[in-house]
Amino acid sequence: MTHPSQRSFLGVTRSALGRLWRDRLDAAGLGRAEALAQVEGIPDVLARLLAGRGVEPADAVRFLEPRLRDLLPDPAILTGMDAAAERLASAAQRGEKIAIFGDYDVDGACSAALLAGFLTQAGARPRIHIPDRLIEGYGPNAEAIAMLAGEGATLLVTVDCGTTSHEPLAQARRLGLDVVVLDHHQAPERLPEVEALVNPNRQDDLSGLGHLCAAGVVFLTLVAANRALRGRGFWAGRPEPDLLAALDLVALATVADVVPLTGLNRAFVRQGISILRGRARPGLVALMDVAGLDGPVQPWHLGFLLGPRINAGGRIGDAALGARLLLTQDEIEARGIAAELNRLNQERQEIERQAVAEAVAEADYRLSLQPDQPVLLAGSADWHPGIVGLVAARLKERFRRPAFALAVNGEGGATGSGRSVAGVDLGAAVRAAVEAGLAVKGGGHAMAAGVTLAAGQSEAFLTFLTQRLAGEVASAGEAQALLIDGALSAGGASPRLIAEIDKAGPFGSGAPEPVFVFPSHRLTDVVEIGSGGHLRIKLKAGDGASIGGIVFRAAQEPLGQALLAARGESVHLAATLTLNRWGGNESAELRVLDIARQA
Repeated sequence: MTHPSQRSFLGVTRSALGRLWRDRLDAAGLGRAEALAQVEGIPDVLARLLAGRGVEPADAVRFLEPRLRDLLPDPAILTGMDAAAERLASAAQRGEKIAIFGDYDVDGACSAALLAGFLTQAGARPRIHIPDRLIEGYGPNAEAIAMLAGEGATLLVTVDCGTTSHEPLAQARRLGLDVVVLDHHQAPERLPEVEALVNPNRQDDLSGLGHLCAAGVVFLTLVAANRALRGRGFWAGRPEPDLLAALDLVALATVADVVPLTGLNRAFVRQGISILRGRARPGLVALMDVAGLDGPVQPWHLGFLLGPRINAGGRIGDAALGARLLLTQDEIEARGIAAELNRLNQERQEIERQAVAEAVAEADYRLSLQPDQPVLLAGSADWHPGIVGLVAARLKERFRRPAFALAVNGEGGATGSGRSVAGVDLGAAVRAAVEAGLAVKGGGHAMAAGVTLAAGQSEAFLTFLTQRLAGEVASAGEAQALLIDGALSAGGASPRLIAEIDKAGPFGSGAPEPVFVFPSHRLTDVVEIGSGGHLRIKLKAGDGASIGGIVFRAAQEPLGQALLAARGESVHLAATLTLNRWGGNESAELRVLDIARQA
């Protein structure tokens, strides 16, 4: 007998986006939900959400109130941590000039700011260098290292990079720099020879913390370095840094880098959100204001409002703006940097729109020739290297398969970025392509990767990925049913229900946002708003209750076209719920994911 969870939800076997709708709870999940509701006294909706995310009844209280002190491990479990902490402690104690080399994304900016803030409080003299994406590319490079050594640095700390930078870090040591690497990207077996390399994804690390972003690794390093300094009596007569106050940066990086929001990461984000709501860091306050963030900070604000603006500096402007914003204590300077980042983000959005349209056209053409192509690749000499990751993400979202976007240079080579779907390890595939001589350099993690290709390598690179990932993509495709957490009516979706749902959060990578179906509701209105192709919809239940919703960048997409075609009809609508604040009032609002016509 087929269990209900293996059958279609509301009989939807093929939605407008070609997906099967299924109940997230299998037989075991239904049993957990019942136990959570009856034994632990948890409301039914919340019990279903917890059960669907694997929470056992005995763990429910700890899950709903994650405390850092319960989840924070001893940093020493990370390979190389003791050596890194002692070297940082010595540098602080001696007042050395320390060079911090970071990546140009949110995780890199937050990691650099975390480390520089701590070292400054300890009396050291940190100097941050964020590479220019166009001129220097990703990771440590010989010219920058020579510059930092020439400025008198004695310790180089790389954050969110460095794990595969053998020659640049060897040069650093030849120039008299000690090197500490704090990273989280996938690591090859052979590592650079440095004083310490802390990366939970190095092959000899058994900490089980591979889900951390770089800022999470840096935070644990600061805990260890702070402990080392305390053991030396360094803090006698001076205030210790408040490490918990820095969790706002760890939370921002964790969400923006799309690492799994489970375990320690979940605690980082929950507590970091509380700190963000206190509006204590001038740079983030200025960024929240310029982004129009209204009401209490929510996890999605980090990924969709704050993160893209910090990234904009590294994508098409000054890569160091993000770290400067996060470190400044000057409110006037903070407002100026935030305004510039906001301007750059608007410029980035326009550049991205044009590139995405071109990439979609190229992907459509490739798929017309080979409909089952498991990995997509599009490229152009006109695309800015700073937006190829965003283009790849849009391709992945539209075609629901891994995708790469390449910015082709004048010599015919290219720098590119890839985004993956759940169940397909893109970082490992790129590393294998490098080892096979089909890419100059590259790497990343399961869901995102970067690559540099020489002239003439792109088609061989695509062929390699196609052969390597075909099986993984096929399996992932079979698992790409839209998992439903329950059915609601327009009248039942309320701010109070959203508050109940939020107790199971934060939601994101590894912790899927709850998806609800609104069955047999009339789609009374669908209208395009703004210049970004967004749609606003209105849904009405049979009892007359209604609810509004929004669909981002969808007017020309299959979902938007399906919504426009179904205007006035009774449909099943799948969506997540969010709180809309307008004119001092709060109401529930839909973020539409899919639509199905009634059978």
